Amino acid sequence: MTWLAIAKKDFRDAVQSRALWALVAMFVLLSLVSTYSYVEVPELFGGAGGATFAGLVFFTVGLTGLFVPLAAIVVCYKSLAGEREIGSIKLLLSLPTNRLNVFAGKVVGRAAVLMFGLGVGLLVGLGFGSVLLGTLDLGATLVFVLVTLGFAAIYAGIIVGLSATTGSTSRATTLALGFFVVFELLWDVVPMAVVYLVNGFSLSSTMPEWAFLVSQVSPSSAYLSMVVALLPGFAEMAGAAPAETGVGVEAVEPDPFYLSPEVGIVVLGLWLVVPFLIGYYRFNAADL
Repeated sequence: MTWLAIAKKDFRDAVQSRALWALVAMFVLLSLVSTYSYVEVPELFGGAGGATFAGLVFFTVGLTGLFVPLAAIVVCYKSLAGEREIGSIKLLLSLPTNRLNVFAGKVVGRAAVLMFGLGVGLLVGLGFGSVLLGTLDLGATLVFVLVTLGFAAIYAGIIVGLSATTGSTSRATTLALGFFVVFELLWDVVPMAVVYLVNGFSLSSTMPEWAFLVSQVSPSSAYLSMVVALLPGFAEMAGAAPAETGVGVEAVEPDPFYLSPEVGIVVLGLWLVVPFLIGYYRFNAADL
């Protein structure tokens, strides 16, 4: 049984689940309401110059940066831990397959589920926004949607990797929520805390250059920087300058590389590879 067959089965099972359709409906509704709110009252969301399609794209970045991690937890936390807990993983491994196929299949299957729900919401929200604004940039929209779907796939891999490290759904939940709290809710203060420690328990008036790189460790921060790097014109129009993707970094120049928004591409690449390797290593070594 190949990883592709396992991924297809995982996706088919999810398609028949009410939870998936509830997720799709929730994100579609959230996209419609938030898009309408941004277009009608852009000043409340930082659009001082009025609503623009570029502003809508970067407003959506903030929305998906919060929605994707939470949705990934809901969709993926039981992917392997749940099967180990109820013992069905032994039945799956009794088929002509191996643990690598099972792990990879689960990652791809859950990523496809998350990308499907997110993709529907993005297309509806941006389509609705383009109608309200009377403008649409197909090229930029395609780039943004593809990057966002890639971000969703990476987050699915992270949570499945965490799920693979344990045979308990309660521990898997704790790990996933802990990751979210540390890397999404608290990470903004980490660069400042590191600077505080390095400077002998004091803060300087300006943040050092390396603080920007530390801020990019968060997947959602790296995702924002990647969108800025790939859509620089939109970023300038929306006021999402590269310097604003860090935490108080005042001067971000194209060189050196670690001070540019392109570093977000590298960070997301690491988030794609490292959790996969660690998750598979722990799953392969586990006593099932």
